[in-house]
Amino acid sequence: MRVLRDYQYAQARDRGASVAIGNFDGVHRGHQHVLGLAKRLDAPLGVVTFEPHPREVFAPDAPPFRLMNAAARANRLEKLGVDLLAELPFDTRLMSLSAEDFVATVLVEGLGISHAVVGADFRFGKERGGDAEMLQDLGKQHGFDVTIATLLEGDTGAVSSTAIRQALSDGRPADAAEMLGHWHRIEGPVLHGEKRGRELGYPTANMNLDGLHVPKPGVYAVTVEVRDGPHAGTYGGVANLGFRPMFELETPNLETFLFDFKGDLYGTHLSVGLVSYLRGEANFDSLDALIVQMDADSAAARAALRA
Repeated sequence: MRVLRDYQYAQARDRGASVAIGNFDGVHRGHQHVLGLAKRLDAPLGVVTFEPHPREVFAPDAPPFRLMNAAARANRLEKLGVDLLAELPFDTRLMSLSAEDFVATVLVEGLGISHAVVGADFRFGKERGGDAEMLQDLGKQHGFDVTIATLLEGDTGAVSSTAIRQALSDGRPADAAEMLGHWHRIEGPVLHGEKRGRELGYPTANMNLDGLHVPKPGVYAVTVEVRDGPHAGTYGGVANLGFRPMFELETPNLETFLFDFKGDLYGTHLSVGLVSYLRGEANFDSLDALIVQMDADSAAARAALRA
């Protein structure tokens, strides 16, 4: 997959793509439906998205809400067969473009698209002045087709990033996965921690949750992809997500113990999928009591992963 950080970097080989346009936070089943509508035999499959997420720009003091960082989104889109990812910088230059100028400057002159697919609620241009129907009209003027995708319904209702965030906040990762079409994954490098887990016989891979929506704190059965390094592969595991009340952490993180694993993961990139919520966070009277609970959590996680 070729990644463009700005439409101005597009080359001749990038032109003519059939693109899906949107934020694609979570790359859920609704997004996958849009991608399916964008697939054409006679054109590369492209995605036009924005970084940072516009909501981060317009509401910088709001709590973290993203389901995926940019790297995780790119990984998922590549797995779905996207050929070209145009990750446009959402800056004052882009925000100042009217809807008409966005189409003419970005989509036509910059990317030279042949077809676009957007959701029915799509808005674009300065002060969100354009909508999906306007994009259809502008497409006719500039020589590209536009398909408007209807909202996808799942077993639990409308598939949306908002509904997925709520499921994760409630400790319902299976419901989130039904809407996502995959396990909700937290991706990033393994960071150095305080190494308490190693002292307890449970060495963990520590990852931060900067900028991400924080699911319900607690212990989860997880599946882990080690993306690089000598230990690359897929493992089962058990993870604590949250604040570790016994150790009074100020910021949330994810600490994952990989089953049947020995080795050093510092600096490698992990993708941790939340499979099953096992219990909430708790405080313990002693380290011995904590170890007993960790043994029970590991057994419960193994059972959940076998189910």
